[in-house]
Amino acid sequence: MIKVAIVIGSTRPGRNGEAVARWVYEIAAKRNDAEFELVDIKDYNLPLLDEPIPPSMGQYSQAHTKLWAAKVDTFDAFVLVTPEYNHAPSAALKNAIDFLYKEWNNKAAGFVGYGSAGGTRAVEQLRLIMAEVQIATVRAQVMLSLYTDFEKFSIFKPGHHQEAAVNNMLNQVIAWGSAMKTLRKR
Repeated sequence: MIKVAIVIGSTRPGRNGEAVARWVYEIAAKRNDAEFELVDIKDYNLPLLDEPIPPSMGQYSQAHTKLWAAKVDTFDAFVLVTPEYNHAPSAALKNAIDFLYKEWNNKAAGFVGYGSAGGTRAVEQLRLIMAEVQIATVRAQVMLSLYTDFEKFSIFKPGHHQEAAVNNMLNQVIAWGSAMKTLRKR
């Protein structure tokens, strides 16, 4: 059985991401084909990238980087829950990705985006970013609109159809995460 992190990709005060990620986790917890864990990047208190050596070298000097690397390394796949800020993912999520390299390699990721356009533009950018750290991204994604899945843009109330979208994305993440795990065993 693979291990999947559901990553809360915002550290902003009053963020919607925590409610969205908990909802994804509740749906995922009903499944028996993978193990799921909520991971909040806020808990790692990562500053702007402060490692003197590029992450691809794997020579981390900062305690916060070592802690983050150890956590990411335990997973086979990821669901990145991302807001869309100015047509992009949050700077905090991008920064958290940039801290590491080999810990991401040969794993899979799916996306849950939220924003005025369903987070689609943030997810488009994340697909490029994740490809660079050798993550295989799945096609299915969850797009949550601030207009229809949130009350007053802040109280998360997803449409009933969104649960099927989450399960479709998870089906692909689990399949790809399982396949990618065989690559890492070589």
